[in-house]
Amino acid sequence: MELYYSFSVLIVLASIFAYINYRFLKLPSTIGIMVIAIIVSIILVVFGQSFLPKTFNHLNNLMNSIDFTEVLMGAMLNFLLFAGGIHININDLKEQFRPVLIFSTAGVVISTFIVGFGMFYLLPFVGINMPFIYCLLFGALISPTDPVAVLSVLKQAKVSKSLETKVAGESLFNDGMAVVVFTVVLQLAIGREVDLGIESITILLIKEAGGGLLLGVVLGYITSRLMREVDDYIISVLVTLAVVMGGYLVARHLHISGPLTMVAAGLFMGNFSVKFKMKSITQDYLIKFWELIDEILNAVLFLFIGFELLMIKDLNHYIIAGLLGIVVVLAARFISIWAPTRFMSLHNRFSPQTIKVLFWGGIRGGVSIALAMSIPKGEYSNIILSITYCVVVFSIVVQGLTIVKVANPKQIEKDDHEQESVALDE
Repeated sequence: MELYYSFSVLIVLASIFAYINYRFLKLPSTIGIMVIAIIVSIILVVFGQSFLPKTFNHLNNLMNSIDFTEVLMGAMLNFLLFAGGIHININDLKEQFRPVLIFSTAGVVISTFIVGFGMFYLLPFVGINMPFIYCLLFGALISPTDPVAVLSVLKQAKVSKSLETKVAGESLFNDGMAVVVFTVVLQLAIGREVDLGIESITILLIKEAGGGLLLGVVLGYITSRLMREVDDYIISVLVTLAVVMGGYLVARHLHISGPLTMVAAGLFMGNFSVKFKMKSITQDYLIKFWELIDEILNAVLFLFIGFELLMIKDLNHYIIAGLLGIVVVLAARFISIWAPTRFMSLHNRFSPQTIKVLFWGGIRGGVSIALAMSIPKGEYSNIILSITYCVVVFSIVVQGLTIVKVANPKQIEKDDHEQESVALDE
């Protein structure tokens, strides 16, 4: 009953905020919901205990009763990633496989170390002395782009299909590398012995990422074969729900990446089962069902992010550090995009406009907050959470609202065509 009560309150608030945003703010739905939630949180923090003590206490107790890390990483993210994967064209992804692979692996590592070193040397200027290992931990959790936030924002920016695939593909697949890096650094930070040899790290990566992808493909193949035999939209919806919910349980039991399992399963089913022996009405119901799930969970997730403000103690003490974190993360993002494009320039040309969109479209979101909240309580956990929250809010609100202006589809298409012509001439 407690879970039902909590979810009911969140759905009611999300619907009210969505309506207010649609009528008055007219921002993209998810961003508008989060902005309103932040405003309400600030009002409650400033005036709640004096004028609205019951409302403040009820909402504060509600947020504290929900394990954000478990709810997001263990439930919502699986549905959202499957919904994202099922709408991506596998042929487009194959064409962009090399940049997606490099951005989601090498790019994450580059960004992690740049953020780590940057925060370690710059935080003392704002009166915070945090050990390098915790700065590196912050770098690990803030470096991966959030697939939910990125996919939500890309719907607003009418970029070319190749660029959309690069940005979306990177955000969907960088979780594997990010979780491995975060796990290793976290073990070092809390004092546990970790084998840092290349062999052990490689084995961990293969098990976490490779195992997740393999399980997703297997689940996708089996269920796609089953769905071909029973062409019924109700059963199709139930089967996809079983893949997401049951697949996560299997991935968790095997200690492999649940998010990557969902991405692989969604990609496989979206590009296999939907196109073979499925009536148009069945396909239409299936796609619309997952679009609806995507929209509902996105609304609840961004509401969560907005209300997380109530759970962060002394956030006002770390605003300057948060602003510093924003600058460092943006610089790291630019370098982690620019450097690999120089490396890939022999085979793939990236125009300045394309790099600009890849850089500015690297949105951080709930995944970073969830990882920050999973850090055991200690001297530096609240600092990291506060800085993470500042970066995420800036990323979603500022970058999310301006990416449409930054993305100039005609200019990107023109620049990419010129770059391809140069490459052919060479």
